[in-house]
Amino acid sequence: MKNTQLWRALGRNTIISMVLFGALLGLLWLAEMIFPSMTLLKWHDPAWVVGIPASIIGVAYILTIRDPHNYTGFYAGIIMSILLGIQFILQGGYDSAFLFFLVFIPFQMMSIYKWSRNKEEGGASFEPKFLDTPRLVMSIAMLVIITAGDYVLSTFALMHDGLTDNMPVKILNGLLISSSFLANYWLIYRKTDSWIYWFIYSVAGIGLFIILGNVFSIVLFTFFLVINSMAGLAWIKGTTDENLGWVKMLKR
Repeated sequence: MKNTQLWRALGRNTIISMVLFGALLGLLWLAEMIFPSMTLLKWHDPAWVVGIPASIIGVAYILTIRDPHNYTGFYAGIIMSILLGIQFILQGGYDSAFLFFLVFIPFQMMSIYKWSRNKEEGGASFEPKFLDTPRLVMSIAMLVIITAGDYVLSTFALMHDGLTDNMPVKILNGLLISSSFLANYWLIYRKTDSWIYWFIYSVAGIGLFIILGNVFSIVLFTFFLVINSMAGLAWIKGTTDENLGWVKMLKR
């Protein structure tokens, strides 16, 4: 019965996401009607079209795992990762496609295994927790290393430009990859810190697409920022005092 309730929650969140995106697309269509010079809906672009169901399923994924006891959201996360991997291949973003297919999908499968197994065993020892200080330092170091690595890869293998060329774009793109990597990784272990990285991911996406002038993606990542912030706050509220980890230092 309890598992049925979890799947029903995923279904409700999927419907909510579809309604939200329907309203968003309707507003963008209306904006195009009022301002004919604006091109917000790119139905002729296969990558953009694939991105729509990926985004809908992605929001359902976030809304579902906002409940730290509901592992069914990761099934939606796997479908989202497949679609986003295809989208990035169509856009030529092979570094991101590699991550979605060979990193994020295995991460989400591990999350399903750990979360569902813990639920079967009672779940008392698997509550949301902040990282301890050493792991926090390690996590920040990984954010910097992955961002720098993607910067070098973009410079010499993808964009073929100079180290100082297109610096803001390459830094923000690296942050998108590194923050989503860490967010997905720490979700496996139900660490509240994962939502800090989802927040960084959303802000980096807004900044990147402001530079690239992609109005639809700016709106989309602003939408993600709101959804991720809501989910993060729900996890923070659900984190007990004994599980505050490095946050305890801030209270001294």
